[in-house]
Amino acid sequence: MSILSIHSDEHFMKQALEEAKVAFEEGEIPVGAVVVANNKIIARAHNQVQRLNDVTAHAEMLAITAAQNFLGSKYLDNCTLYVTLEPCTMCGGALYWSQISKIVYGANDEKRGYRLMNPEIIHPKTEIKSGLLAKECGELVKSFFHQMRGNNS
Repeated sequence: MSILSIHSDEHFMKQALEEAKVAFEEGEIPVGAVVVANNKIIARAHNQVQRLNDVTAHAEMLAITAAQNFLGSKYLDNCTLYVTLEPCTMCGGALYWSQISKIVYGANDEKRGYRLMNPEIIHPKTEIKSGLLAKECGELVKSFFHQMRGNNS
């Protein structure tokens, strides 16, 4: 049996996945995010677009703001964002301006992800890691939309 380090990418992505599950339960598109600095979660968020009636209330945007407030800085250099779904262009732009050091995301967003819409939106110095727990992250989103379609029939 392998022991999962509390400082591993997988551990932090599982924390983001827990946030995504909260979004799912609240009727939001299930995307969760955590920001980590010095192996410590300094911000956690999930989509709240419906709840706040705000199209900018994506998990990444809320996590960026919370992390900046925690640090007392507009820059997130030396921080890592873990997010369950590939960021959109809006979130990619905010991550660019935050100067975040690393982004780790789970599932690809084949319809609205930054890679499709604007692959250059992420800062060139930002390290990107994709596909971590992609199956779990993607299944949650698929399940949400399947449930939504079923409720609207």
